[in-house]
Amino acid sequence: MSEVRFGIIGFGNMGSSHAESIYRGKVKNGKLVGVCDINEDKLKRSRELYPDVTCYSSHHDMLKNKDIDAIIVATPHYDHPSIAIDALKANKHVLIEKPAGVYTKAVREMNEVSKKTDKVFAIMYNQRTDPYYSKVKELIDDGELGEIRRINWIITDWYRPQSYYNSGGWRATWAGEGGGVLLNQDPHQLDLWQWICGMPTRIRAFCQFGKMHDIEVEDDVTAYMEYANGATGVFVTSTSDAPGTNRFEISGDRGKIVVENRKITFWRLRVSEREFNATFTGGFGNPECWKCEIDVKPNELQQHVAILTNLVEAILDGKELIAPGVEGIRGLTISNAMHLSAWIDDWVNLPIDEDLYYDMLQDKIKNSVVSKDNKDVVLDVKGTF
Repeated sequence: MSEVRFGIIGFGNMGSSHAESIYRGKVKNGKLVGVCDINEDKLKRSRELYPDVTCYSSHHDMLKNKDIDAIIVATPHYDHPSIAIDALKANKHVLIEKPAGVYTKAVREMNEVSKKTDKVFAIMYNQRTDPYYSKVKELIDDGELGEIRRINWIITDWYRPQSYYNSGGWRATWAGEGGGVLLNQDPHQLDLWQWICGMPTRIRAFCQFGKMHDIEVEDDVTAYMEYANGATGVFVTSTSDAPGTNRFEISGDRGKIVVENRKITFWRLRVSEREFNATFTGGFGNPECWKCEIDVKPNELQQHVAILTNLVEAILDGKELIAPGVEGIRGLTISNAMHLSAWIDDWVNLPIDEDLYYDMLQDKIKNSVVSKDNKDVVLDVKGTF
């Protein structure tokens, strides 16, 4: 096997972007052979762009094609687990778009199916390839920051105008999308949060639903998290701040790391705070601190193309995945916990009560209105993450 032949299910914003990357040769040893969508207009567009690629209106028909080695699932969120399960059972390698799903019960089932196969299963957590975040993870894993004390992430530069939400009737509805900024934009940050700092033990969140947009779901969130070691975290996100902020700050007993404006600054203590606290006798004083600008070397491949290339290398050469699909449940657990906390107006312990979350989500879905008036528009995703 010298190349991986791809089929893409869902030819919307991200599916069409992945198709172009593969078809234009940006993904080494990857070949686009199939596109599937239930929307005939999108299939017509695919035929115009890629006349030698087979189009399907049913993913079940696509999965019967033995000439397809790997499937990319780029459908609306609810369908990610079920289609991934179908593909895995059809003996295909699978990459799902983020989020892994809408609720953890479905994702847990998907993960169990993946563990019973020998197929490569990945998720499009492309920001793990960002050299700034991978460098922070390296510093923390190597113990440079010591024990984590406090985490703060203000991520409000996901600005979206109303026209974005109007581009598809399913968008920003409980029935069509299953959530708002936490489920659409922030899966990247919530994955990086747990990937770098680990999982919290409990969460208290305040979600504003349709605060600044004509939508059903959350567009503004402030959440507080606690960890087993006593560390705390605050996560603030919005799709209505202009200009927005993206500042990720992690404090430990050996200093503080800040990622902002494509720069890593490490305020490094000469001795740990605990050692200074135990030995300093001067009354007023602070540990000696060095301000270090961390040099970051850009990766040759980044973001979506890097994840796709890594998938190909994992299939062909057994290379370790950057973003294993089974890890998608972690960030989703955090976002589910934030929703649940807002719904019950109380703390939520992790692991969450999955049955309670599912039941409350079903109540939201019953009153959800998926508009049929808005045309399903494919947007240009260049410049996004």
